[in-house]
Amino acid sequence: MGFVSGVEISIEWKGTPIHVVGLGFNVAHPALRGGLDALRSGRVERARRMGEALAAIGIPGVFEGAMSYATNPSLISRAHFGRYMVSIGIARDLPGLFQHYLTPGKPGYVDHRWATLEETVSWITAAGGVAVVAHPGRYKMSGAEMRRFLDDFKDVGGQGIEVTCGSHSPDHVMHFARLARHYAFHASRGSDFHGPQESYVDLGRLPPLPEDLKPIWRLIK
Repeated sequence: MGFVSGVEISIEWKGTPIHVVGLGFNVAHPALRGGLDALRSGRVERARRMGEALAAIGIPGVFEGAMSYATNPSLISRAHFGRYMVSIGIARDLPGLFQHYLTPGKPGYVDHRWATLEETVSWITAAGGVAVVAHPGRYKMSGAEMRRFLDDFKDVGGQGIEVTCGSHSPDHVMHFARLARHYAFHASRGSDFHGPQESYVDLGRLPPLPEDLKPIWRLIK
């Protein structure tokens, strides 16, 4: 089994949160490491504020509980909050927990200073990696907004788009395959697997990419 370096970075584009994946980069490159360190430095403070917000609605101790799930405290995330809250019976599963507590507009959500599109793609490409738009079907964007985003993504050096993933329906796959062809992007395929019973699809159970698309691994040395 082969492995490649990977990172998923949260960005904000015109007010919309989007995830960009970097693949096949030099993990020691100073631009990427410095950018990620700057983003991580704000995670713990954000997590404290999330804990305070949840305590204010009668769910105390969630910050401490979430931290117990985080192997690296500087990488504390909503997923750690979700796992802890499911473990104490606040919801039956992570999708339900996120829907009611940890997405924008819900009581446990706290905004964060995300990286810009330009910053993120420049960090990844400077480190010799390939930048890919993650699970584009999950973003609340119109068709015109998605095309404007992909225009910008390509202009700053983005090279791939996730066509097949755990949260994409067959219609999503066909739609983003068309966009991959239009923009001459390489196509990515990923389960977005976070753990058993926590993910849209288990490892190894994704359908293949449409055969005519250029797979992203061709760009990874």
